[in-house]
Amino acid sequence: MLENQTFLITGIADENSLAMKTAEKILENNGKVVCTGLGVTPFHNNLSEKAAGFLNKNYEDFEAACKKVLGDDVYTAPLDVTLPESLKFLAEDLKSKDIQLNGFLHAIAMDKTIRNKSVKPMLEVTAEEFNDTMNVSAFSLISLCHAFLSNGVLQRGSSIVSLSYIAAEKVSFFPYINMSIAKAALERLTIEMAYELGKEYGIRANAIRFSPYMGSKAGNATLKVEDVERADRISPLGNALPEDLAHEIVHLFRKETRITGEIRHVDGGFHIMG
Repeated sequence: MLENQTFLITGIADENSLAMKTAEKILENNGKVVCTGLGVTPFHNNLSEKAAGFLNKNYEDFEAACKKVLGDDVYTAPLDVTLPESLKFLAEDLKSKDIQLNGFLHAIAMDKTIRNKSVKPMLEVTAEEFNDTMNVSAFSLISLCHAFLSNGVLQRGSSIVSLSYIAAEKVSFFPYINMSIAKAALERLTIEMAYELGKEYGIRANAIRFSPYMGSKAGNATLKVEDVERADRISPLGNALPEDLAHEIVHLFRKETRITGEIRHVDGGFHIMG
């Protein structure tokens, strides 16, 4: 299904990440993956010892998970989407290795207003916190597209998929506030990319809203067990599984589809409930 195609997977934190499940599914369908994780890059300046330690540990865990699940020869690289130099370096490295991308998964998110499953009220969020979350979680879609297209790495007819959730549209009982706004922006940017990149490059772009998921570091940092159980009870089909999400992403990555500009739901029908 995905023979002779290569996809960039962002947002892998550990072996249970939704992004990792997607990477596995791509390999199952005879595609190839390259993976990026947050870590120290040559372009990080004046990092504190604590920050450097955090980034190094994060990247070590990411790389170990990728090699364990995807194989020792999988391409991995550190990436900070807030640094143009880091994006350019990645694109140039892919090009130097003759790696052409047929699409990518945007699964990057960061929100400093969430700590120990507690979320700041919107009125207490600072401009810096808001802008940082927006830059990493939403504008990075534009940054990735620009870096890959300007360096001739992202091919015509490629497919882009962004990960989101229902809180981008309406207030929910999930502990997302500031991040919800960034996801709403990500969805809107995805639609804009569907139009702009579709017209010029034949590139498709879609977003998927997924069920609440605690299996990864990211989900476990915000959700509570009762949140997931409540969504499972409400959803007509129960919560969707990571396998369901990965299957849908692979479907959207297929060259044969002409699906673009959509906000799709892989959530067991949760979105239709009041």
